[in-house]
Amino acid sequence: MLGEIEERLDSAYAVIRLFGPDGPARAEAAAGRIRAVVTGGGTGVSNEWVERLPALGLVAINGVGTDKVDLDLARRRGIHVSTTPGVLTDDVADLGMALVLGVLRHLGAGDRLVRSGAWGEGGTLPLGSSLRGKRLGILGFGQIGRALADRAHAFGMDIAYWNRSAVEAPAHVRRSDTALALAAESDVLAVCLAGNAGTANMVGADMLEALGPQGVLVNVARGSVVDEDALIAALSDGTIAAAGLDVFVGEPAIRPEFRALENVLLMPHQGSATIETRRAMGELVLANLSAFFNDETPPTSVVRLDTGAAR
Repeated sequence: MLGEIEERLDSAYAVIRLFGPDGPARAEAAAGRIRAVVTGGGTGVSNEWVERLPALGLVAINGVGTDKVDLDLARRRGIHVSTTPGVLTDDVADLGMALVLGVLRHLGAGDRLVRSGAWGEGGTLPLGSSLRGKRLGILGFGQIGRALADRAHAFGMDIAYWNRSAVEAPAHVRRSDTALALAAESDVLAVCLAGNAGTANMVGADMLEALGPQGVLVNVARGSVVDEDALIAALSDGTIAAAGLDVFVGEPAIRPEFRALENVLLMPHQGSATIETRRAMGELVLANLSAFFNDETPPTSVVRLDTGAAR
């Protein structure tokens, strides 16, 4: 989190940072007195640590992903799990749009061409593709998917979506019957689904084949939603044309095959990485902590507990 948020944590609470040189030992020594854990969406907290902390009552996630926290275990234990919804929507959607632009207009390849000196020696890029009239399929039409649709509409894209549950959508956005149909109807497929057991490897070989040899995949959700074996194969053999990826399985230690491919634009999970959004996320983390330590329900808890169940 931002330094200013970390400083406010230190001023209000006794903080043990697990990633510090003596963090694990300090956490073990204080295990019976630790009442809250602050973590990131991509890090979460393991069941082993949850079981070691008998006084734990809140896991405050600095992000919106809950796939790294066992929500069923939290519910059984009477532990709140809070996230930072809403405040990162626009920045993640902005980056999704940037990846669409970056892939269709060859921004990564263009940067490499200029930096290498090849442009000055007569090197050129292949022609890019205009966004206007391109079909954008949005897989997952929650807050981020809706915000991406707004941006894509301004670029003149033709927009469709698929969502696991029924949602309302603007008149200019149509719904596809299935996720596979959405891929088949799209020039660009943008993944905006939450990462969980129900969406693991949802974008697999069949969906990539349906997207087709001119198709582009963009992922600003979670790496787990995409079958990376299938994606690497599809990028390598021309099943799809290209991809723009901000998230990966096992990040930051991503698969080396991605680094070797020229038709993929890579970002180091920067969807919410602006000063403004990280400050707003930190403020929500602090607000959830403050409520919990004042025996109130954390305002953005995603685990609904029975009265008196919370610690």
